[in-house]
Amino acid sequence: MTVFVCGEEAEDIWCGIYDAWMSGLGHANVRLEPAGCDRELFCQYQEVKREETKAEKVIDSIRRKLSEDIYEVAYRAALSHDVYRADKIYRFLIYAFVVGVKVMDHLHNPAVYEVFKLTRNLSREYTHIIEFTRFSQMEEGVLLGRIAPENDLTPLVAGHFADRLSGENWILYDCRRKKAAVHQANKGWVIVYMDSAEWQARLNKKTDEETYEGLWKTFHQAIAIMQRRNVRCQQNMLPLRFRPYMTEFQ
Repeated sequence: MTVFVCGEEAEDIWCGIYDAWMSGLGHANVRLEPAGCDRELFCQYQEVKREETKAEKVIDSIRRKLSEDIYEVAYRAALSHDVYRADKIYRFLIYAFVVGVKVMDHLHNPAVYEVFKLTRNLSREYTHIIEFTRFSQMEEGVLLGRIAPENDLTPLVAGHFADRLSGENWILYDCRRKKAAVHQANKGWVIVYMDSAEWQARLNKKTDEETYEGLWKTFHQAIAIMQRRNVRCQQNMLPLRFRPYMTEFQ
């Protein structure tokens, strides 16, 4: 068994799929794994080099030979937090190139069902994130929103807010992965990594926005009806893991 070790970003996964497919070793004799997994005896490990041309070839093949919808499914699965998502996507694509564009109708197939579960979990969290994300104004007038999703939702959520806040300068920061989507008013957005001390200092600066945050929390307290308080219902509708990044719970 040859194990191709690839990174966690979507582009790394496409490169891993390319190397495994083009190796000529046979699909049953290869496996994709992320870095850091325990290594097994009697397996050969091969590091996957990230190259834009390899990723583009995989993406082009999926779009041209299957469909844009199948690529969207594979891309969303690549954003999942599942450790073994690369190999699951690889098995899914093997079957997809056999049965064609109606592959998602074959949920009885284990490879298809695994990818379906990845995308279903991601879609559920995406719905929560776009509803619970809060923006505050920084010193420079830039809006800052913090999230910490289990799945790598920054590209999808950035697309959502680029449409709804197109005329604003904003930063959507993923505290878990130390990266952000940076949007310029009336233009596009890009993904940047903000793990440096300088960026952290800028993100932690206090502004007069706290005054409005206080008013917002006071409003929520004022409209609350204590006799109808139901903590368990609240936690079902608004899980605890989202609350540290919401104004009304800080």
